[in-house]
Amino acid sequence: MDRNRKWVPGFGPALLILLSHMTSALEVPLDPKVLEGLPQPPTITQQSPKDYIFDPRENIVIHCEAKGKPHPSFSWTRNGTHFDVEKDSKVLMKPGSGTLVIDISGEKAEAYEGTYQCTAHNEHGTAVSNRIVIRQSRSPLWSKERNEAIVVQMGVSLVLQCRPPAGLPPPVIFWMDNNFQKLPLDQRVSQALNGDLYFSNVLPEDSRQDYICYARFPHTQTIQQKQPISVTVLDNSPEGEHRPRFMMPLGASSTKMVLRGETLELECIAAGLPTPDISWQKDGGELPSGRTTFQHFQKTLKISDVNEDDAGNYRCTATNKLGTAEHIIKVNVKAAPFWVSAPRNLILAPNETGSLTCRVSGEPKPKITWFVNGVLIENAPEDRARKVDDDTVILSNVQSGSSAVYQCNASNEFGYLMANAFVNVLAEAPRVLTPPNRVYQVIANNPALLHCASFGSPIPTITWFKDSQTSIKDGDPYVIHVNGTLEIHVAQPLNSGKYTCIATNNLGIKENHVFLEVKEPTRILKQPEYRVVQRGMSAAFECKVKHDPSLIPTMTWLKDNGELPDDERFLVDTDSLTIKDVTDRDEGTYTCVMNTTLDQDSASAMLTVVEATPTPAIVYEKPDPPTDLELTDQTERSVRLTWIPGDEHNSPTQQFLIQYEDLLHEPGVWINLTEVAGTSTTAQLNLSPYVYYSFRVMALNSVGLSEPSQSSSQYRTNPAAPDDNPTDVRGEGTEPGNLVISWTPLTGFQSNGPGLEYKVQWRQKDVDEDWSSKTVANASRFVVSGTPTYVLYEIKVQALNDYGNGPDAEVVTGYSGEDLPLSAPDSVQIMVHNSTLAEVHWEPVSLPSVRGKLQGYKVYYRREHGLHETAGGAEQQEHVLTFSGNRSEGRLPGLEPYSIYNVSIRVLNNKGEGPPSPSKRFDTPEGVPGPPSFLKVVKPGLDSLTLEWGPPMKNNGRLAGYILKYQPVNKTNELGPVKVMTLPANETTFTLDSLNSSMLYKFYLSAKTIKGPGPTITGEAFTVMDTTVPSRQVDIATQGWFIGLMCAIALLILVLLIVCFIKRNKGGKYPVKEKEDAHQDPEIQPMKEDDGTFGEYSDTEDHKPLKGSRTPSNGTVRRDESDDSLVDYGEGGDGQFNEDGSFIGQYSGKKEKDTHEGNESSEAPSPVNAMNSFV
Repeated sequence: MDRNRKWVPGFGPALLILLSHMTSALEVPLDPKVLEGLPQPPTITQQSPKDYIFDPRENIVIHCEAKGKPHPSFSWTRNGTHFDVEKDSKVLMKPGSGTLVIDISGEKAEAYEGTYQCTAHNEHGTAVSNRIVIRQSRSPLWSKERNEAIVVQMGVSLVLQCRPPAGLPPPVIFWMDNNFQKLPLDQRVSQALNGDLYFSNVLPEDSRQDYICYARFPHTQTIQQKQPISVTVLDNSPEGEHRPRFMMPLGASSTKMVLRGETLELECIAAGLPTPDISWQKDGGELPSGRTTFQHFQKTLKISDVNEDDAGNYRCTATNKLGTAEHIIKVNVKAAPFWVSAPRNLILAPNETGSLTCRVSGEPKPKITWFVNGVLIENAPEDRARKVDDDTVILSNVQSGSSAVYQCNASNEFGYLMANAFVNVLAEAPRVLTPPNRVYQVIANNPALLHCASFGSPIPTITWFKDSQTSIKDGDPYVIHVNGTLEIHVAQPLNSGKYTCIATNNLGIKENHVFLEVKEPTRILKQPEYRVVQRGMSAAFECKVKHDPSLIPTMTWLKDNGELPDDERFLVDTDSLTIKDVTDRDEGTYTCVMNTTLDQDSASAMLTVVEATPTPAIVYEKPDPPTDLELTDQTERSVRLTWIPGDEHNSPTQQFLIQYEDLLHEPGVWINLTEVAGTSTTAQLNLSPYVYYSFRVMALNSVGLSEPSQSSSQYRTNPAAPDDNPTDVRGEGTEPGNLVISWTPLTGFQSNGPGLEYKVQWRQKDVDEDWSSKTVANASRFVVSGTPTYVLYEIKVQALNDYGNGPDAEVVTGYSGEDLPLSAPDSVQIMVHNSTLAEVHWEPVSLPSVRGKLQGYKVYYRREHGLHETAGGAEQQEHVLTFSGNRSEGRLPGLEPYSIYNVSIRVLNNKGEGPPSPSKRFDTPEGVPGPPSFLKVVKPGLDSLTLEWGPPMKNNGRLAGYILKYQPVNKTNELGPVKVMTLPANETTFTLDSLNSSMLYKFYLSAKTIKGPGPTITGEAFTVMDTTVPSRQVDIATQGWFIGLMCAIALLILVLLIVCFIKRNKGGKYPVKEKEDAHQDPEIQPMKEDDGTFGEYSDTEDHKPLKGSRTPSNGTVRRDESDDSLVDYGEGGDGQFNEDGSFIGQYSGKKEKDTHEGNESSEAPSPVNAMNSFV
């Protein structure tokens, strides 16, 4: 029979060994100390991935680590030929390692692209790494193109192509607008896996000028953007509803190939109106549950960890109310090589036989090629003991010195696998790996397992003895397992004792002793009993237990198989549970569980709560203090205190509080020591050294706490070394070159004796040096001087006194003092997003140069001057932004357009800031200008107004002109039509002609650049102004002078009427005889059209009504259509506008009569008109 023995890959962590009576391989862990003297062929322990894409801004690091005995040497090939590392100054191989570090700064990174392979060699064989393909990451620019504006009708489908540049690795695609806001995606609008943007049907709201495709390259963290695409959706000839059709993929079917283990992504995007719904199914099967996800509103089907069963036809269906469309995707699953069973390291003794097996699978079937020590096995020196049979190498009757490393390479068109497995031919005497004198404890009537792990070459034979005399044979009641473990099926107390295992081979013998202890089982002797308790009374359960005296029991009580309620009413004693003041909520099943380290037992009982029987009123009071305190069982660190409880006064004692007084350190101060249940009358007290104790006890019930008992006799404990060390130990530098170690000192009670001191120890972490120490007294801090800047230290503070040292102190870490950073950030680059926002990028400083804890970076930026201004003006305020952490970029908001900025960056630690980076200047593009600085009206006329204004305080670009809008405002504040005028940039005055007189006008003035118009300044002004009229906001009808004038006019009219009546009575010449003949009633004579008087009833012209007093036939005074009043006028002065565009002047000027026809004028009613209204 061949006895195969194997090591796990790596040999160091574990050995795989076979015991002599084994029929199959068994892995047994091996103590690392065993490895120290064993020869070992090389084993690759770390290597870079097969496909390594590097960042050209960083060094190339190609990992290759291996171990062996003796330690292996390393060499490399590049593109199949030897790569001489020593001849290239830019390439460094780490000492004792095969890892390459290639410095590509200042070099063309492309020169180091290629296929690398590492070889690790010692005198026992050669191991090789995978072929590592090194490629540089690339983030090419977008090819220049001009996107034509797209105009489509509403309802049609649309595809916006992204076509990003091919990067390495491929970029991440997303669509945003000019404001860097992601475009919303939904069932109608979606992004395909290739980055194109699909519209199943377009709507008017899809019209926009800034569809921008962005490509983010992960390795370089750069973002490229495509030129914006303009889309205009017309609705003058919309497309009607139509059936679905597939936009991608095209046609009725397509194919997809996916590799085993990868994620299958299938995509279907359909056009249609209404927007179609997408569904998926697999022909002849179900979609795999647990591995299937849908994304992008069901348009993408993902199946993770693909296997051969996932091949087949997948059908996607697009549906709307007008019909359906289907597309079938035929999925083929291929497979790169994958392991079924990789070859494993093999350890053989001389003249033994073993084999290496390399079992792989894949589609198509992989080709297996064997190598030995890195050489194709057909080209290696002939070895008659070696035979290759396809995927197996058989080694027969191996001899010392024939150790080697074999490589299995399995490859097909989709990839390859390669594994190293060594064959180590060893001759070693037996070693027992199980620790000696191990004690095994089991409960009686349970199985017992005694281990005897061993190693040797040839494989040792294991023999067991009991009490060093009786040889144990494999049979009832014993079983000896293949790994050497001895099992006793049913252990009994008589099986306790000493057991010896002996490992033997032809090179030696080794024995080991272990001990078995069979313990008595834990049993509950008295179980808790069913209880019926009145509400408000107490309930008690007992649980008496028997257990092995050498085992420490733990009693746990459960309620309804859960923890007991967190309630003071539940009192747990050593072997009982008491529930006080029982409530309905306490009903349930109570279980006592007794646990030891080896076994447990449990028992349960129910509690039923019933209505309480009425009882006479009871008076409750605080308990009396305990009496007769006595100290017994006195030791150095403990004492038993007993007492007699006082009267409870109808309220059961809930607990006793025990206090102590330290007559040595704090006389007169009583300190709580412990609490015990109200049913106890004794307590075992743990004491501290070097204390003069005096005790007292107080009882507590539901009413309150009793008075303290009389003090016990004094009990003095002897001094001892400290039991504790200082707490809150910290190390922190406050200045460069120091380390402040601080701690919370021990109290006098904790000192345990006189002469308390502290041993302060420190050393640099990860540096091979001894501890430095200093002993101090009466201190809580110590300053270490002369330390390196910001170095991590290990720190310990140990308490000691005249009687010895405290326990070993725990190690804490802290940093020495920080200093200002040495370096400035490098490679500062600015990306200007728009006229007010820029993004700054920099190369972070190396961490050693920070000389402290990196807090972040401060970006200082200052506006130098505008691009339209000359340098040397007033100094601008400097702005500072802080970016926390190890950042390499940040955004600068709130910039002024069309300006020159200067930027520098400093690194920041807790000490302060480092030197600034070289200043970097950048320009911001033009923006819209600010509002004109002022706007006022000068030279008002009857039909014209002259406006004067000032240029904007901030042009924000090259001023392209002004936009002036104005419109009339009538008495009811209704706005008239707006007129717009564009004025050149060099004008600051303009006269508006052909305006209506006595009319209020409102003006809107804004400046503009090529980016558009800026904020508007507004104002109002009249074409006619009268300084005698108060503000147009005043109601003239309430003015005193106006009321007086009206009264005077009324009195004058009354006088005139009286005079006229008197003259008519005196008789005049009234030539109306002819009229009277024709018209009997003079009261109905018509008025003359020219002056409004009755036909020839007046005797002279002097009595005619005043000119302009036409009275309507209905007898009322007709108001003008423009019923202005004095309230419409201001109080003098030229109008002007303040900075925010509001009008701050007053109007003045004289109201002129309109040139329109008489009563249609817009003037206010004059005194003459008022007089005519009374005639």
